[in-house]
Amino acid sequence: MKLLLSHPTANANVRAIAMGMARENILSDFYTSTALFPSSFLYKVGGFSLLTNLRKRSFDPKLKSHIHQWPWRELGKVIASGIGIDKLTRHEKGIFCIDKVYESLDKKVSSHLKSKNIKAVYAYEDGALHTFKAAKELGITCIYDLPIAYWETGRKLLQEEAGRLPTWAITLGGGIQDSEEKLERKTRELELADVVIGPGDFVMNSLPAWAKTKKLIVSPFGSPEPPNIRVFGNKNFEKPLRILFVGSMGQRKGLGDLFTAMKMLKNENVELVVLGSLLAPMEFYKSELPNFIYEPCRPHSEVLKLMQTCDIFCLPSIVEGRALVMQEAMSQGLPLIITPNTGGEDLIIENETGFLIPIRRPEAIAEKIMWFVNNRSSAEEMGYKARCWAENYTWKKYSEKIVKEILVYLGAVENNYMQERK
Repeated sequence: MKLLLSHPTANANVRAIAMGMARENILSDFYTSTALFPSSFLYKVGGFSLLTNLRKRSFDPKLKSHIHQWPWRELGKVIASGIGIDKLTRHEKGIFCIDKVYESLDKKVSSHLKSKNIKAVYAYEDGALHTFKAAKELGITCIYDLPIAYWETGRKLLQEEAGRLPTWAITLGGGIQDSEEKLERKTRELELADVVIGPGDFVMNSLPAWAKTKKLIVSPFGSPEPPNIRVFGNKNFEKPLRILFVGSMGQRKGLGDLFTAMKMLKNENVELVVLGSLLAPMEFYKSELPNFIYEPCRPHSEVLKLMQTCDIFCLPSIVEGRALVMQEAMSQGLPLIITPNTGGEDLIIENETGFLIPIRRPEAIAEKIMWFVNNRSSAEEMGYKARCWAENYTWKKYSEKIVKEILVYLGAVENNYMQERK
């Protein structure tokens, strides 16, 4: 029993699924845009600043025999972004926009299915429509991974945000700007799916009623290995409490609410550190909160190092799937202040690993930050508990649960087919 996996950029969760399938010897092929290995030419040239992001496409050599690459759109996107030709990557329209990267690979995979002896295809939101259409014609099971809330739920929440915080509407991007054509593709993908996979209850609860009759699999993301260099008990409590936010700098992730909370505090013993990609000119953010500390995007290892210099991680998101960065922060010893909409409600043991707050409540954010200000030693103890709790979530467990449930489902489908033929 073999499966085909497809994803253009292959984030950590995708790589975990690929490795899980390979371990069970059920991975037939893995289609992606660009795959780097230590011996490859692109890995070596990835050291140049223009191509640094390609290093994120590194894979375990064990996957090399399964991987098929379709790199041209992705390489074009990386180069166009690096030299600042924005029109080439413009949302839905640019020849090298992320939508075109997904669609290009999707069409490539769909054209190859006839030659494959597989039982199922496993594809992701925005990159599954052509693959699923071809699979249905061939009697192949369609497995759909939805890493973020279904578009109807997400769009409703973000449209409400545009009205609630109109000055932050410019940071909402594709969440409220997606064309009807793109939204129709998302709907059609879900309709064609036999199995839907998500990283948490927030995603699954966002599904329309008609989709909840499908086979649903929930498996939370894994956490990175904790560092050996973080020593607890050596904090200088005389220094300001450092609050860290990591992510795209928009109101989808609640940054406007966090800025409002910081203005409520008026406390010189608190610093806000923001690491992420700009969704508006820097002048906009500085006009909203002049004294926050901006940290530009950097390699993953450097993000973890920055986390070790901070005290608390705050992500008051409005719409997510399951923000992986939460577990990364916990792995570095940071307790959390998060909303249920981050998809990480299970990460919170109240007063032990952090605090869960409602969405759209800056005053609740400010209240929890002040609690940490007034309980510095307890904050560090919570950071240790957060790290220990995060260790319960591994990428191996993530992939094992998904692969196991897929195999059970496919086995049941096969049995039903055999019964019908008798």
